[in-house]
Amino acid sequence: MNDIIVAIATPPGEGAIGIVRLSGEGCIELVNTMFAGPSKSGLAESKPRRALFGKFTAPDGELVDEVVLTTYRNPASYTGEDAVEISCHGSPYILSRVTQLCIDAGAKMAQPGEFSQRAFLNGKLDLSQAEAVADLIASQSAAAHRIALGQLRGGVSNEIKDLRTQLINFASLIELELDFGEEDVEFADRDDLRHLVEKIRTKIDALVTSFRLGNAIKMGVTTVIAGRPNAGKSTLLNALLNEERAIVSHIPGTTRDTIEETVNVGGVTFRLVDTAGIREATDTIEAIGVERAIERVATSHILVYVFDVVETDPATLTADLDKLHREGLELIVVGNKMDLNPYTMYEQYFGEDYGGKFSVPRGRFIPMIARDKSNLGYLQETLLATATGGVGGLDQGQVILSNARHYDVLNRADQALARVQGGMGAGVSQDFVAMDIRQALRELGEITGEITTDDLLGNIFSNFCIGK
Repeated sequence: MNDIIVAIATPPGEGAIGIVRLSGEGCIELVNTMFAGPSKSGLAESKPRRALFGKFTAPDGELVDEVVLTTYRNPASYTGEDAVEISCHGSPYILSRVTQLCIDAGAKMAQPGEFSQRAFLNGKLDLSQAEAVADLIASQSAAAHRIALGQLRGGVSNEIKDLRTQLINFASLIELELDFGEEDVEFADRDDLRHLVEKIRTKIDALVTSFRLGNAIKMGVTTVIAGRPNAGKSTLLNALLNEERAIVSHIPGTTRDTIEETVNVGGVTFRLVDTAGIREATDTIEAIGVERAIERVATSHILVYVFDVVETDPATLTADLDKLHREGLELIVVGNKMDLNPYTMYEQYFGEDYGGKFSVPRGRFIPMIARDKSNLGYLQETLLATATGGVGGLDQGQVILSNARHYDVLNRADQALARVQGGMGAGVSQDFVAMDIRQALRELGEITGEITTDDLLGNIFSNFCIGK
């Protein structure tokens, strides 16, 4: 924390502008030794957050580049320390030369995430917000961006802090009771504590439940297109991508291996996987393709099952779907080639006689002519609604959990609170109730960083990019 750190903050490669960032006490004075600006005093008396144009030179007088410098004085900076950003031309040589000159002058190369780690340690961000910075940089869709931005602005932190504050108030009363154990007094109303624990567990459950959606949006929603040979799977993939990505043929078994592409629908990234037709394979290569198709269905979020409305009877469709059923797998059924059998109805396949393992609401059955892209818009709306829980995407004020660490910690906190409930119901000693409350508080504190370890911080910030 006493070192001056430096790193290139812009992506590798050529560009119009590149930025070298420094942070730490003395960084402004360090850069001032190599900067010649409009003022004789250089950066020493410059006003913070004001851009200054000048020349960046080596100690021997070599001109490296004409640059624009922006200085920040603690605590009004991202890291909470004095900081400098050097904007120069985006040549890899210039950026590396400027960085090396700063290192030669006494700075050290920043480790991945070290700027954000200093922001956390200096109280500019809590741990949840710091993690959101990495998620924001990595966001690939509007939905992922919205979730990360909400977390950066304190969405998850505020929820957790509110839960923790309420629990601390009761924990302090329980601890006070322990101090007066011999006098058999009761400061914490047990009914109020039961209600509070139940309320907190309800909020935790809502956050934990949202993780499946948040993680899918963050990582991309894996969507497998499956079905029997010649059902129109590859045609549907091409329609969704709006390009001829997969080979389409009337010959059954054309697709032997998985084909994977991404498409953005309503701000959500879908990882589409076209698979081999599922049937009894006729050769070894096709058998491998069918096996891979089944494996991909087992790890997907959404299954789009395509069937030929002419060739497939209700019993066959039900049997095929039952083979692919998995708890938690979302299903959309596409009845393809409707031009050849336009009187196909939802009730024929999923009416009163349907006894399959999947629940198939009417809105999840999409009649289509994939070749002509008919009803493609409805399929896209259904994909978006299935992934986000409703057509139109995420609510603006919705708090969504997308971080696997938070998910794990909340589950542990919920287990501790469940023990609190069980202990009070069984009339166990208040010492054990207090111990479980302390454990729940510790778990909740790990999310925001109120309780943390060096190993935890190292693991989190090592996954950041250098320069952030």
